[in-house]
Amino acid sequence: MAEGLSEGKSRRVYLVLRDRILSNALAPGARLPNENELARFHRVSRVTVRRALAELEREKLIERRRSAGTRVIYQPASKPMTADIGGVLANLAEMGERTSSELRSFGYVPAPGPVAEALGIEPGQRVQRSVRVRSVKGKPFSYLTAHVPEPIGTTYSKDELASQPLLALLERSGARIERASQRISAALAMPDTARALKVRVGSPLIELVRIVFDRNGRGVELLHALYRPDRYNFEMDLVRSGEADARTWAPDARIEARRKRAGKPAVATNGRSAS
Repeated sequence: MAEGLSEGKSRRVYLVLRDRILSNALAPGARLPNENELARFHRVSRVTVRRALAELEREKLIERRRSAGTRVIYQPASKPMTADIGGVLANLAEMGERTSSELRSFGYVPAPGPVAEALGIEPGQRVQRSVRVRSVKGKPFSYLTAHVPEPIGTTYSKDELASQPLLALLERSGARIERASQRISAALAMPDTARALKVRVGSPLIELVRIVFDRNGRGVELLHALYRPDRYNFEMDLVRSGEADARTWAPDARIEARRKRAGKPAVATNGRSAS
């Protein structure tokens, strides 16, 4: 982090503006309010705002000109990858084929308590632990830490994991995958993750924890994934359902069925999800 942003207020303003730019809430070419207006809105001094803007300019997200003001110059390399949150397992292998993966770490370790509990195994039982960074067109978008029970992990090699989607390897092992549960929240980039995803330490990330189960209800994979929100997002098609006095939102099974009949994937590497 730049020395000028060591103060909490400057960094807060910087993070808010940076998030709006990277999420396209402030599109390329958009003009920012002047320093006085930003200072009033964020309830800070002009000096604080100036420090935040200087860091955004250093990162080539904005351009400041005395006569023209401040405008956004950040240009996303491509549309973010989009995954259908409703189709957890559908066509994940296809996404693996459309993107590239770098294997950062591979080995066998005793399962920590939370990992053992998630997979339904005894604490300390050996599991395969791997760390991969997945990219599209050479740009990293996800940092994936996976734990797999040792009997399943030994059915494939380190070289195979480096070159093939993990889901395909799990199915090849004989695991009859049936369902998964997942939780999505937010996290901040720690130093190792920040370096791998090429973001600043403390940058906001999408956090996903997924447990994959076989037909017997046994856990075959625990995945902890961190995504760059400017390069990856989730979506779901919803419809209103239920009785008139208790209507709620539910996943639209009709849209998913139409997409499957059309042969469209659940995860697309450019544009909107197709499942």
